[in-house]
Amino acid sequence: MKRRVAILISGRGSNMTALLEAARAQDFPAEIVVVISNRADAAGLAKARSSGVPTVTIESKPLGKDRAGFEAKLQSVLDEHRVELICLGGFMRLFTAEFVQRWYGRMLNIHPSLLPSFPGLDPHGQALRAGVKISGATVHFVIPETDAGPIVMQGAVAVRDDDTAETLAARVLEIEHRIYPDALRLVAGGGTRLEHGICKTDAYGSPDDSLISPEVI
Repeated sequence: MKRRVAILISGRGSNMTALLEAARAQDFPAEIVVVISNRADAAGLAKARSSGVPTVTIESKPLGKDRAGFEAKLQSVLDEHRVELICLGGFMRLFTAEFVQRWYGRMLNIHPSLLPSFPGLDPHGQALRAGVKISGATVHFVIPETDAGPIVMQGAVAVRDDDTAETLAARVLEIEHRIYPDALRLVAGGGTRLEHGICKTDAYGSPDDSLISPEVI
């Protein structure tokens, strides 16, 4: 039985598109049953509709800081579509601790850094200013603290000396599109478990998989 998934977006939904494409596979253990946005002008809504996925808009602006009011409407939509898992894809609204706890272990987010390094805004700028040689993206379960939940999967890229925040972001985005579908496959397929705030998985990389940067030849 495929797990029923909602994707929450606020903008173009590039990670949403990667998830939708992955979910078309016959053996993918999840199906995207609804895409929800807090903005009617989110470009990703049209992409979702063109893929045959129902969309719902819950405008957050009229509700202002009333997070509980927004979440009550959101939960109603999630219940209506019998959603089991949530994937955040550039969803630019914070949740209350109560909502996050309700969905603990069932709500995923992706962040463009190797958490716990560089959480929050401008992760690529943070990485460049710190002078790291490797950066990447992280799929994690959502907890009340921002970008701090149990890590499901990470992917890395080398940081180049001539990188700007924009060029680094472009390469990291490619990694995001690779690991988010794989992370959802792992979670929806029952390949993860949470133990004392750490995500354990049944998947392992090859023991000689490595990324060293800069590489000395």
